[in-house]
Amino acid sequence: MAKPRKQIIVSTLCKHLSLDPKQFSGDVEKCDVKSLCTNIFKSSPNGSLLLSNDEVMRWIEFAESFPVDSAACIGAINGLNDELVLKSVLLGNGLKLSEADVILYSVIHPCVVAMSKSDRQKFPNVLRWMDYVQNKEDLGDILERISLEKAILPSLQSYKELMEANSNTKDATVAAKDTKSDVNAKRDTAKGSKTVDAPEASKSSQKDSTQKKAKGDKATAEQKKPETEAAPKDEVPVSLLNIQVGLIRKAWKHPSADSLLVEEIDVGESKVRQVVSGLAKFCSPDDLVNRRVALITNVKSGKLRDVVSEGLVLCASNEDHSAVEPLLPPEGAVVGERVSFSGHDGKPEDVLNPKKKQLDKITPHLFTDENGVATYKGIPFMTSGGPCTSAIRKGSIK
Repeated sequence: MAKPRKQIIVSTLCKHLSLDPKQFSGDVEKCDVKSLCTNIFKSSPNGSLLLSNDEVMRWIEFAESFPVDSAACIGAINGLNDELVLKSVLLGNGLKLSEADVILYSVIHPCVVAMSKSDRQKFPNVLRWMDYVQNKEDLGDILERISLEKAILPSLQSYKELMEANSNTKDATVAAKDTKSDVNAKRDTAKGSKTVDAPEASKSSQKDSTQKKAKGDKATAEQKKPETEAAPKDEVPVSLLNIQVGLIRKAWKHPSADSLLVEEIDVGESKVRQVVSGLAKFCSPDDLVNRRVALITNVKSGKLRDVVSEGLVLCASNEDHSAVEPLLPPEGAVVGERVSFSGHDGKPEDVLNPKKKQLDKITPHLFTDENGVATYKGIPFMTSGGPCTSAIRKGSIK
């Protein structure tokens, strides 16, 4: 028999706050959800902060009004799915779970458990969020772990269709060029045959014409020369980067820099890589442990404030850099596999040359699209499990 909603909230919230749920057992029947949560907060060391947090209280009110009827639940979850498009967690605190996340997870859990597979797939943002909550918060003794099917991003099929269309267009263009070349070759052959049989006067006329054309071409080339010299140099191909799927095994604060974190990242090599990242302002070390990341592994190793760094964690950022988070490879991606870009299959550099500023020339073309998919010039960062993503849409990537 399923436990009553308020009883589940007491159990999960007390576990999150390291409180004894028995001391609130008498409140379950006589209090509403908001009053129940308020009483629990008052027993927490950070209770005053929680009670004064309008966003936390707003989500508690949402949880209290969440319908019990399965049909009505779907409508409420649809609204939550829209809310989570730009967020990894409810309060938007980078990757840090809040009391609001735990409370709402407890409330909607029974509804999601009862859903069919096809219904679940309609809410990819909610599934992503729920999977994150159950991986970060051990609630298995209170609520059964949900085996969530990997949601296919709505944009992925569009990207596949776009790639196929571009490929077909490219093939058609090549075929058209080949046809044009054949026609030109036949025309030149025909002209050559005609010239052999032509009278001397015609040959002389053709020679004059050729000389005039050569002078004209030379003049045209001289006119265009300044424009060619002013054109930008060839862009550095993204294939020079060796971007691999990594798994953060450990993370801690940099010993001498408040803005930096240090991570040990597994990329399928014999030993983990130590990487320094400027993420301390946006997430805690605990938020990063067991998180997948997209890591550039062929940057030159060096020291950041006396700590060795052997890679670069790629992160998405909004316009004013108030929100920054590491790109997230999908769960199906294999640790150590190289991220690929359709149409860019070149070999990566062994080590990028800092003097050539190769990375600086590539990063202006890296961004997340309107669906949060990480891209290079609109081409997604692809892995065997799907594209890398971010909760930050239309953001820059560095």
